[in-house]
Amino acid sequence: MAVRIGKPAPEFEGEAWIKGAHGPKKVGLSQHRGKWVVLFFYPRDFTFICPTEIASFGAIQKDFERENAIVIGVSTDSFYTHKAWFESDPRLANINYPVIADTGHLVSSAFDVLLEDGAALRGTFIIDPEGILRHMSVNELDVGRNVNETLRVLQALRTGELCPVDWKPGQSTLTTYDEWLAKALPRLPKQVLVDTSKKLQTIKYSAGQMVFEQGDAPDRFYIINRG
Repeated sequence: MAVRIGKPAPEFEGEAWIKGAHGPKKVGLSQHRGKWVVLFFYPRDFTFICPTEIASFGAIQKDFERENAIVIGVSTDSFYTHKAWFESDPRLANINYPVIADTGHLVSSAFDVLLEDGAALRGTFIIDPEGILRHMSVNELDVGRNVNETLRVLQALRTGELCPVDWKPGQSTLTTYDEWLAKALPRLPKQVLVDTSKKLQTIKYSAGQMVFEQGDAPDRFYIINRG
């Protein structure tokens, strides 16, 4: 079944290389519920483009963590191939995120990035804390991905707002809501605030004037501003 944006991401689990661990460790999607997951696939260990991408994810791993996200790498190489490469290549010396050894091709197949020769395409998937797929991109083997763009997309998704082209953190979004309502109900989730603002009606009244009466619609409510 094809993976689709807005639908649950495929559940997965695999043995992973983790820096400092004595052997392979189980890593899966379900154990990271409540966090964003940035899952990226790369073709092979001991290649040319792959270490540049892997190192780039490592260089800004702290930025992903600040966004409540965990980075997980995947290739179809074995755990021992991972271990040999990651522990011998100086470019990968600071990689502290797990890298799954998908030798059975289950994870690569589930995310539809597996090639006939057993390698994986350069796929990147962002999964939200509820396990819903929110972003995916897949590159041809000869073209490395933009890891900073992956971080930017994650940051945009986490706003829950309408983010225009080239949006960056700190810039305005296109999402609109009633500012008075936001101040009156500061704990209201942003999306609820946006949806409620679309239905908001402002009524001006004078002292002694009837504002609501018996028989009003059951889903209508009033917030009285005495100021």
